[in-house]
Amino acid sequence: MAADLPDVDELLTAAVDSLGGQRREGQVTMAEAVAQAIEAEEHLVVQAGTGTGKSLAYLVPALRHALASGSPVVVSTATIALQRQLIERDLPRLAGALTPMLGREPTFAILKGRRNYLCRHRLQTASETDPDEAELFDPRALSSLGRQIKRLHEWSEETISGDRDELVPGVSDLAWRQVSVTANECLGAGACPFGQECFAEQARAEAGEVDVVVTNHALLAIDATQNHNILPEHHVLVIDEAHELVDRVTSMATGLLTEKAVATAAKRASRLCEPELTERLTESGDGLAMVFTDAEPGRIDHLPEALAGAVAGVRDAAHGCVSAIGTDNNGGTTTEDPEVNSARKLALSALEEVHDTAVRVLESFEPPLRDRTDIVWLTKSGARSPSLHVAPLSVGGLLREKLFGERTTVLTSATLALGGSFTALASQWGLGAEGADAQPSTGEAEEAHAGGAAATGEEDVASDDTAEARPLPRWRGIDVGSPFDHARSGILYVATHLPPPGRDGLDSRYLDEIAELIGAAGGRTLGLFSSMRAATQATEELRERLDHPILCQGEDSTGQLVREFAEDERACLFGTLSLWQGVDVPGPALQLVIVDRLPFPRPDDPLASARQRAVGARGGNGFMAVAATHAALLLAQGTGRLLRSVTDKGVVAVLDPRLATARYSGFLRSSLPPYWATTDAQVARAALKRLDEAAAAAARH
Repeated sequence: MAADLPDVDELLTAAVDSLGGQRREGQVTMAEAVAQAIEAEEHLVVQAGTGTGKSLAYLVPALRHALASGSPVVVSTATIALQRQLIERDLPRLAGALTPMLGREPTFAILKGRRNYLCRHRLQTASETDPDEAELFDPRALSSLGRQIKRLHEWSEETISGDRDELVPGVSDLAWRQVSVTANECLGAGACPFGQECFAEQARAEAGEVDVVVTNHALLAIDATQNHNILPEHHVLVIDEAHELVDRVTSMATGLLTEKAVATAAKRASRLCEPELTERLTESGDGLAMVFTDAEPGRIDHLPEALAGAVAGVRDAAHGCVSAIGTDNNGGTTTEDPEVNSARKLALSALEEVHDTAVRVLESFEPPLRDRTDIVWLTKSGARSPSLHVAPLSVGGLLREKLFGERTTVLTSATLALGGSFTALASQWGLGAEGADAQPSTGEAEEAHAGGAAATGEEDVASDDTAEARPLPRWRGIDVGSPFDHARSGILYVATHLPPPGRDGLDSRYLDEIAELIGAAGGRTLGLFSSMRAATQATEELRERLDHPILCQGEDSTGQLVREFAEDERACLFGTLSLWQGVDVPGPALQLVIVDRLPFPRPDDPLASARQRAVGARGGNGFMAVAATHAALLLAQGTGRLLRSVTDKGVVAVLDPRLATARYSGFLRSSLPPYWATTDAQVARAALKRLDEAAAAAARH
């Protein structure tokens, strides 16, 4: 079949012509590399700058392979926006363009986690007066919940997919939890009275019959770690926005223990257990809350006796309830009453979650500190209840075994080569040295650190004991560049005359600098701040000093703020880290990106600090491996907001002088596009004034 299909270059040319685009050398190079990787069964890492057209570059060879082999290709993304772009725009247009050449129309579908789909059975049993969240006693909150659930009932009669993202406007997370289930809570299609009408099962069935399945990193992690086999069997996986893979997988692999989770488990179990058992569980949750009150937040290296006792109490009480309810070998049900079965599944899911997390917390302290693979920390913030977290120090071993060991994987993003090398992220993913098959060794991390490459050293904190016994996956990396001429289109201005940023809010000199830059640009500014506190301070103070509208994250939905920002060329938009990768505003509305400080992780960040310590304990450079790599990735993503089309021009202003003066500045700057650089404020302001005048003149005509 493969021999009968046109080659990738021919298909790509036809697709570009049909879509009215232009041939881009980077896109062609990437498409050919993806095809070669699939043919050779070799993993591929591709950095493709903004404007390359990377979606088309991997979709064309992916579709060709799917039709030639009869096996689907899975594409995983990090954001809903890209999922929608692929499903609603890129794939339909591409399928239409290539159908005459491929002999049939390519098919595609989107697949999300079960929690994203309406559960018809849960919908029938949801009660506005009996939510799982035990603290909901506010009549107004209950009334609002009831109205939302009523709306969900009405929507259930109209929707075809049951996909939460299609409900506009949406409902609260609390309301949605009343009408959806996780995989562990699901009765299963065979036992559920609505099994034949299940939205999640329909989506899964559809995904099993198409050529391309679009999913997200979270579901990819669940499929890999929890053995649910949600995704159809596939031999090729494309991971777009691959720079976010480690954080998403880490998040899915993180356990959470709270008083609320224990209370919810006890409430669900109360319908099925003797009162003394659930009272014991409730009391253990109360005891946990008391210990949390006295404990200091932050990373926990040595488990205090009081906390150990409280966590053990939760473990034992939850185990008692699980034993009383009973389980069978295959997770099935024990009665023919679906209502009883549903209550049992919901209870067991909640009980097993708190039990397993408690066990994991306690067991994480058993090895010596140097040899631990999990890190535990306590968070206490504002109105939120205290939470005990347990997370893996590394997910490299997991990814190596579950993703790279079973299929050909293409990892791509606009930002993957940090410090001019793929080594840092490849190490986090569990890949070894580029090229031929290699055995993991301690020398590998040391070699990676040489010459300024900041490997994470995560191979040295592998999450499984057998990692060093297996050969590392074979892979290669390429940078296909960008169609943008960064040196002619953008200026990188570093404000070396400013003092290093402090911890007590924005220095007045920083605010003066921001005001002068915005004034020169005539608005048109995206301000990216390292904290919400700094963004809010800048918004409040500069609104009094400037005539330009200043929008601030949190004042409306991010999507609405970005739309308002794009529509008013004189507006400014201020926000924090969650905005760095979500703004795509080409044209004169955005000609200045301001970064207040280098985005290193907070010194008290428990996971980052633990990973940094682990690398250092094994002879690596923990700061470069973790903190500098984190900062380089976010800085590259943030400054990448400036140029979104080949005609864009502007200035990136980094107010933190350390980008020019610190010993690690070379590593950070080599992670950025090759903008023309200056430390002269007058040069930057003069360029912004010229751009503002040109944009205003173009608008008048």
